[in-house]
Amino acid sequence: MPLIGTFIVPHPPLIIPEVGKGQEQKISKTIAAYQEIARRIAKLRPDTIIVTTPHATMYADYLHISPGTHAAGNFQDFGATTVQLEVDYDMDFIQKLISIANEEKLAVGTLGAKTKTLDHGTMVPLYFINQTYQAYQLVRISLAGLSPLFHYQFGKCIAKVAEQSEKKIIIVASGDLSHKLKADGPYGLAEEGEIFDQQLTSAMKQGDFLRFLSFDGDFCEAAAECGLRSFIIMAGALDGKAIHAELLSYEGTFGVGYAVAAYKIIGIDESRHFDQLFIAAEAERIAGIKLAEDEYVSLARQSLEYYVKTHEVIRQPAKLPDDLSKGRAGVFVSLKINGRLRGCIGTILPTKANIAAEIIRNAISAGTEDPRFEPVRADELNQLVYSVDVLGKASLVASIEELDVKRYGLIVTAKEKRGLLLPNLTGVDTPQQQVDIALQKAGISKNEVYSMERFEVVRHK
Repeated sequence: MPLIGTFIVPHPPLIIPEVGKGQEQKISKTIAAYQEIARRIAKLRPDTIIVTTPHATMYADYLHISPGTHAAGNFQDFGATTVQLEVDYDMDFIQKLISIANEEKLAVGTLGAKTKTLDHGTMVPLYFINQTYQAYQLVRISLAGLSPLFHYQFGKCIAKVAEQSEKKIIIVASGDLSHKLKADGPYGLAEEGEIFDQQLTSAMKQGDFLRFLSFDGDFCEAAAECGLRSFIIMAGALDGKAIHAELLSYEGTFGVGYAVAAYKIIGIDESRHFDQLFIAAEAERIAGIKLAEDEYVSLARQSLEYYVKTHEVIRQPAKLPDDLSKGRAGVFVSLKINGRLRGCIGTILPTKANIAAEIIRNAISAGTEDPRFEPVRADELNQLVYSVDVLGKASLVASIEELDVKRYGLIVTAKEKRGLLLPNLTGVDTPQQQVDIALQKAGISKNEVYSMERFEVVRHK
C-alpha cells in the first residue's frame, strides 16, 4: 500500500531530558511538535518505520542500509547511559528495497557496516515515538556522498516497495538544518546559515521539493547543513503525489536549526515529479553556462568530453588566443555538479608547452584521476560546470599577516612535501584556516619548519 505518513524531525541529543538536564526546555516548541508527531504515528500504527539518518555508516559513493535482524544503542556518548533503545529490523523490506534500487542502477546495499550500534540520528526520533507506540520494525538508512538527485531517486524506490507491500509504512527523515546560526553556538556563525534555514523551512511549509533539490552545494557547505539529503529521500518517496504539507515548528536556540514537519498523501499530482523538473531546469541552466564560457573553460569542457567519449586526448585547436597558445603557467581545472565539487587537479608550475596544453591535460585529470572521486561518467558530462584557474608567479611571504584568502592562493613547502590552496574558496574565511588546510593537504605537521608562498590567479568560469 502507499506510504501512510512521512515526517521531518531533528535529532539534538540534548532534547532528551536525561541528556539536556533542563536545557531541553529552551527548545520547548520542538519538544511539543515532536510529541505531536509521536501521537500521529501512534494513530497510524505503522508496521515498519523507515528512518533516514546522516549519522549511520556513510560512504562517498554507496548508500548504506543497516544489516542484520536487531540493533541497540544508548546515549552513553552524551552522558546518559540509562536511556537505551532496541529495535528489530524489517529484513524483508530491506532485501526488496535493495533489489529494486539495484535494478535502477543505484549503489545501495548492506555491505561495509562499521557498527551495528544505533546512532543518535535514529535514537532521538525513536525515543519520542516509543513513548506512544512500539509495535513496529525498523529500516535504518544512511546517506551517501552522492548527488541530491540520487537520493531523490532512491526515495522513489522506497515508495515502490511500499506500494507492493501489504504493510503500513511511514518515513521519518531525521536531520538538523544549519549548524552556523550563532557566533556563540558550537559551530560559529555564517551568514548563509540563517538564509539556508529560511529558504528550507519555507520549502518545507509549501511542500516545494524542487527547492530541496536545487540548493547550491557550496551554499549548503557554508551553511553547515546536516539533513538535506535525508529530507530529499523522503521527498523522492512522495514523487508524483498530492500532499498536505505542515511545518509544525522551527527553532534555532542553540545555533543549530531544528524543524519538525509532516506530510500526508492526499492523491496523485503529475506536476510533482520533481526529479524530471530538476533535470530539465539543470539542462537549461548548463546550456546557458556553455553559451557564456570563454576559450579557457570551453577548451577544458571539450577536452574532458572528448576523452570520456573516445578515451583519446583531444588535439589542440589550431586557432587560439596568444595567451593560450604561447603563454605558460600552472593551471587548475575544477569540476562541479549542482555546486558540489566533482574533481579538481592542477599544476603549480607549467609542465606543458603552453597554457592550452596545460588545460587539456588537467581537465582530463580532474575528471578521471582525482583520488577523491570516481571517474566522471558519460551521463554526467551535461551536468558539469567548469572553472579554470591560471596561476600567477608565487612569491615568498614572511608571515600570515601577508595573506588574504580572497585575493591570494597559498603554497606551503617543507622539504619534499608541498601543498596548495586556491584563493576565494567556500568555507575558507581566514588566513589561519587557509594555512591549516594547506598544511593538512601536504601532510606537513604544524611543528615542522615550512615556507609559505602566495600567488594570484585569473579565474575563468
